[in-house]
Amino acid sequence: MTHLVILGAGRVGGAMARDLAPDFDVTVADRSEPALARMREAGIAARAANLADPAQVKTAVAEADLAVGAVPGFMGFATAKAILEAGKPLVDISFFDEDCFELDALAKAKNLTAIVDCGVAPGCGNLILGDLSRQWDRIDAFECLVGGLPVVRTWPYEYKAGFSPIDVIEEYTRPARYVKGGRTVTMPALSEPELIDFGGLGTLESFNTDGLRSLIRSFPEIPDMKEKTLRYPGHIEKMRILRETGFFRKSPIPVGDGQVVPLDLATALLFPLWQMEEGDEDFTVMRVAVEGEKGGQRMRRELNLLDRYDPATRTTSMARTTGYTCTAAVRLLAAGGYARKGISPPERVGQEPGAWDFIREELAKRGVVFREG
Repeated sequence: MTHLVILGAGRVGGAMARDLAPDFDVTVADRSEPALARMREAGIAARAANLADPAQVKTAVAEADLAVGAVPGFMGFATAKAILEAGKPLVDISFFDEDCFELDALAKAKNLTAIVDCGVAPGCGNLILGDLSRQWDRIDAFECLVGGLPVVRTWPYEYKAGFSPIDVIEEYTRPARYVKGGRTVTMPALSEPELIDFGGLGTLESFNTDGLRSLIRSFPEIPDMKEKTLRYPGHIEKMRILRETGFFRKSPIPVGDGQVVPLDLATALLFPLWQMEEGDEDFTVMRVAVEGEKGGQRMRRELNLLDRYDPATRTTSMARTTGYTCTAAVRLLAAGGYARKGISPPERVGQEPGAWDFIREELAKRGVVFREG
């Protein structure tokens, strides 16, 4: 495995390309010429491609040994399908809405390994749970709290998007599922807020988002599982007001003599305010807690992450934590540390002996450190 094609040259895709370029032959594909120019300035091969077109995706990955997906979520499923149809293995972070296992038969028919949802969240929490499920006799509870936030809190939203802003809005509109008492519960996103204190940061608010995803299917025996997103206090109410007013609707409404899609208007107004500018500092906070039993003894494991913007490389924390988890998985595949065919969410990778240790060590080399709670 020498030639990698990264689909998407955005903030996270670019960070992954720079991380992998010293060890692999890397090409980045995107339709944004400014983004491609930044890659070329870093000495990385870049090619123009409309990644919304499956035919162009297949052309882009034609000479690749492995493809890395870093497109916005709404494009992710079609892009992953095109990659697999082209006969290429895949590591993906696009966080698409569709059921990833719909691609399992295709991947197996092509004898391909495809790791999906391989970022910080979903991603690292899944890996940790998969690793512990292999070691413990039983797991009773899993909780993942995670958020990426700007260091400087700027009114009115006190938020900047560390990844595709349209994917942030998807988090606020997609129904959220969690497991309680062995039953899957579906709630609106942004529901059940809680205030939680974090050392060195203060108080953040948590709320339901659909972060469990494949874990519900992978671990039907675990009676309690939840994932919640973290923001500065007050953010939930602002987003609920926008959502319930209708600003996130995708169907057009009459305005004057024409038609307007509310989501288009909302994104045109919100995204400039949420845009991270060069040099804007951010942090990622994550707490994963797992409870269960091993050898008749009660077990509890807590891992905490607090990662910050890297001024030396001018890389955002969200790009570091998401991108470097993905590049660690790429290196795991390249080293022969994982070879299961078909669709693999991160928890399946974590069940491979040594896989989480490998990824955790790769993250630590880059300053992304999980500490025991």
